Amino acid sequence: MRLVVLDTNVIVSAGIRPDGVPARLIMDWVLDGAVQPVTCPYIVDEYRKVMRREKFHLFRFPPVWLEFLIDESLQLPDPPPWPYHGADPNDLPFLALAAQSGAWLVTGNLKHYPAEIRGKAVALSPAAYLSHLGEKSTPEP
Repeated sequence: MRLVVLDTNVIVSAGIRPDGVPARLIMDWVLDGAVQPVTCPYIVDEYRKVMRREKFHLFRFPPVWLEFLIDESLQLPDPPPWPYHGADPNDLPFLALAAQSGAWLVTGNLKHYPAEIRGKAVALSPAAYLSHLGEKSTPEP
């Protein structure tokens, strides 16, 4: 089974643009059961907290599929603190969970996860992850 930790920005992007790459990853791979999302209490709380932000009300957040994604995820305990320091400490639990579970981190903000703080964790963009899965990340004309 392919394990994936989804950065919150991937969830948000999928909810805003149902025709975008993050939405295809979630709809065609995660919700179909071909890719197993991995969460922990910290990440679930982060998803729910971000989805309640007023700026996302316009998009009718949270997306109807969010709770299903959470319920069907491999739910692990919060990982130990990540040994490297990054620009945003709130990003580090995503790396820690990916490393602990053997999952890959999929994020729309790779700059938040520079190579020097990744340790052995793998971080990819949604398009790169879809390419790894064997799907073109952009539709053909």
